[in-house]
Amino acid sequence: MTHTTLESDVIETDAASAATTPKPERSDGITRRALVIGGGATAIMLGLGGLRYIGHTPLRRPPGGQDEAKLVAACIRCERCYEACPRKVIKPARIEDGLLGMRTPTLDFDANWCDFCTEENGGVPLCVKVCPTEALKLSEEATVENTILGVAVIDERQCLAYRDSGCRYCFDACPYDAIEMNGAHPVVIADRCNGCGACESVCVSLKAGSIASGATERAIVIRPLEALQ
Repeated sequence: MTHTTLESDVIETDAASAATTPKPERSDGITRRALVIGGGATAIMLGLGGLRYIGHTPLRRPPGGQDEAKLVAACIRCERCYEACPRKVIKPARIEDGLLGMRTPTLDFDANWCDFCTEENGGVPLCVKVCPTEALKLSEEATVENTILGVAVIDERQCLAYRDSGCRYCFDACPYDAIEMNGAHPVVIADRCNGCGACESVCVSLKAGSIASGATERAIVIRPLEALQ
């Protein structure tokens, strides 16, 4: 048998093997291997127990993810919620936010806010709809008003309105009447706020750098309830 014939036989064998090798099974867009790896990694990390709170930063979670322990345990980091969000406000948590929560979904209101997909899906958040493990899950009684993503907090030292600039962007943006004006100053009515992020998304305090010197975040931000306790 010649060298050329041997090479031909090897190529034919490899081609036949490739043709008969089964492709990875997918579960509605997620490979079974990803499910196993994701679930196994989560189980191992949860087995570390107290490590969950080492360096843990309270995080702003999408609708249905307010039970932190449940979300971390069930999330397989599939990124479906990021892709489904029409406002693009869901981002992955960073390692500095805490080891066990890394790449789990968080809310970023830099450019937009969460309205429970009212226009796109009739008020049922698409992130909840596409979550394959129910890491994001809402009860049947859940509404945009009674699902608390966080509470808006104003830093009066950085707020332009408290510097007599006449700014009232947050007041105008709030869809739930959770911000009132006390004269020229905005005030958050905490029991009306659901943490949707509309106020934070329009705050212009950081753009006025010469006024809000030294600021690292906007003058009004949404804080998760855990951070306020």
